Amino acid sequence: TRPGCLRGRTIVSVDSGSELFLRHATRTFLEFGDFDRCRRELVERGRAFASTARASRAKIAAVGHAFVQDGATVLVHGASRVVMALLARAASQKHFSAVVTEGRPDGAGAGVAAELRALGVPTRVVLDAAVAHHLEACDAVFVGAEGVMENGGIINKIGTLTVATCAKAMRKPVYVAAESYKFARLFPLNQKDLPEALAAPACSETGAEAPACDYTPPQYIKLLFTDLGVLTPAAVSDELIRLYS
Repeated sequence: TRPGCLRGRTIVSVDSGSELFLRHATRTFLEFGDFDRCRRELVERGRAFASTARASRAKIAAVGHAFVQDGATVLVHGASRVVMALLARAASQKHFSAVVTEGRPDGAGAGVAAELRALGVPTRVVLDAAVAHHLEACDAVFVGAEGVMENGGIINKIGTLTVATCAKAMRKPVYVAAESYKFARLFPLNQKDLPEALAAPACSETGAEAPACDYTPPQYIKLLFTDLGVLTPAAVSDELIRLYS
């Protein structure tokens, strides 16, 4: 299980966010004449970074809600706060319906469905194993990301790769909503390259193996909605260079 201090985040997003924070706080001159001035500068830079991070969801919702068409049906996999912000923005202006995967082993889909219904979005919860059946009637897939890789692929809740593979076979676009602080300097080639803490199989209540996350390669992703704008998977590496330069 994840440590409680992570509040639902995985080590990928925490590691990448911490690395970017450190880079932001120390990227320019810090050799001041006294320690107090240096400390004040670090605190000011840290607050600026935190303020930018807090504003990320609103920026992503602003650029991504246009991709939810009036009258469309969207499929949602995983409990992503930034995806919920995007769909909430869309629901304030359009009428659409949602299909939410159950999200085993933790059943996160029930909470997502409750939030969408509270927004007035007609919502159904479906079995993870039935995703291909229900995708036929959907227009697009929306997922979040625990981490966005250098090549534009993502690490996200287990089952994301299954959903994305089915969506590609049915020519349904897969949209990813993720903050730029989740951009990680990682380049997995397959599921074996995931961080051990995410790939290690846990067990569901039935005894079935249930790793926390899987890796979805970039060829299954149409676009990424980020606080840096709308990106193709191929553009992520360029943005990573800018973030760390």
